[in-house]
Amino acid sequence: MLKKLNLIEEYFLLGTLAFNVVLVFVQVIMRYVFHHSLFWSEEVARFLFLWFSWIGTSFAVREGAHVKVTVLLDRLEGKAKSILELSSLVIWIAFSIFLAFQGWKMTMFVASMQQTSPALYIPMYLVYASVPVGSMLMTARLLLELKNFLSNALSGRGEAL
Repeated sequence: MLKKLNLIEEYFLLGTLAFNVVLVFVQVIMRYVFHHSLFWSEEVARFLFLWFSWIGTSFAVREGAHVKVTVLLDRLEGKAKSILELSSLVIWIAFSIFLAFQGWKMTMFVASMQQTSPALYIPMYLVYASVPVGSMLMTARLLLELKNFLSNALSGRGEAL
């Protein structure tokens, strides 16, 4: 199941990035060479970029690519370092759950208003849904990180708690 999620995530991120690059390139050519623009391209590019960004948070957790300040962590050793790592992971999980919950509430509010996008009349809740979906995926990845951290700590492979 996890391998399928990884594959879907990778293909989605690769596909949306490639499509966005081509779309923006075509828009620039249309605008500056042919003096005619595609009325829908900027909207699609913006919405795809939002989905790319929020799904990318999950991918970044998987790859350990989120930016974090490690000044204090680098100075600690042993139990203190493990406690700080565990604390920061729990806080991050709580924040991602908060984002998912608040994103869901906002998405449902936008859906209830039946708002559509200006150019393509896409239901805006589909755009806003990127926040709870990305946050839920990030939460799932963080929970796996927590499980791995705890199993390593309990088995003696990591720093002892």
